[in-house]
Amino acid sequence: MSAAREQVITELRDRIAAFEGAGPRKLDNLPFGVPEIDAVLPGGGLAYGALHEIAGGGAGTIDGAAAALFVAGIAARTKGQVLWCMTRPDLFFPALAQAGLHPNRLVFVETDKEEEVLASMEEGLAYGSLGAVVGEIVRLPMVASRRLQLAAEKTGTMALVVRRWRRQTEASDFGQPTASTTRWRVSVLPSEQLPVPGVGRPRWLLELLRVKAGECAEFMIGACDDEGRIHLSAGTVDRSYPPRRSLYSR
Repeated sequence: MSAAREQVITELRDRIAAFEGAGPRKLDNLPFGVPEIDAVLPGGGLAYGALHEIAGGGAGTIDGAAAALFVAGIAARTKGQVLWCMTRPDLFFPALAQAGLHPNRLVFVETDKEEEVLASMEEGLAYGSLGAVVGEIVRLPMVASRRLQLAAEKTGTMALVVRRWRRQTEASDFGQPTASTTRWRVSVLPSEQLPVPGVGRPRWLLELLRVKAGECAEFMIGACDDEGRIHLSAGTVDRSYPPRRSLYSR
C-alpha cells in the first residue's frame, strides 16, 4: 500500500471516529490567569481531560466551603453545562453564583451513596459535552480515581473531586495515593484589608500538594470573583480568624 493511500485511509478513520464521538478531544489547559500559579502547572494551567482533587484545610466546614467555591470558580470558567454530583443537597446557590457559576449552567445529581456519585461522574465524563464534572465525596479509592481519570482523558472533560469530610478524622484519607493529576487544599484566611471600615474580599491559602510533572507550591489568594477568577493577595498567613458563614446550609 502506498504512503499516500495510507494517509487517506488514516484521515478517513479519524473523521469517522470524530463523527461517532469515539475519538478523544485534543487536551488543553485552563489557565488561572495568575502567572505565579500557572507557572507551576505543566502546560500553564489546569489540565482538561484530567482528574483534580480539592479539599478544605483544618477548619472543618468553613474550609470545606472555601474548597467548594474554589471548584465552582474553576467550573465557571469552562464552557458548557456543569454536572455536580453529591449526596447532601445543601449547597448555597447564591454563593456559587458569586463565584461565577450560575444556576442555569448547573445540572445536579443527588444520590444516597458515594459509589453512585462516582458512577454518575464517570457517566457524565463519558458524555463528552460538559464543561466540567464535579463530585463531592469522602473517600476516593485508587481504582475509582483511575476510572475517572481514564474517562476524562477519553473525552477531554475536566473532572473535579471535592473531598468533603463528615468527620475530621476522615481527612486522613486525603493523603492516600490516587490517580489525580493535581491535588489542592484550600484554607480560609482573614479577608483583605480595606482603606475604610468594612469587610474586604475573602482570602484563601491555596496549597498545591501534588502535581504530575511539577512541584508543590502555596499561594495566598483573593477568593473567586463573579467570573470565577482569583488573584494573588499580599500579607502574612494568619490562621487565628473568627468563623464565617458556610457555603453549605445547615
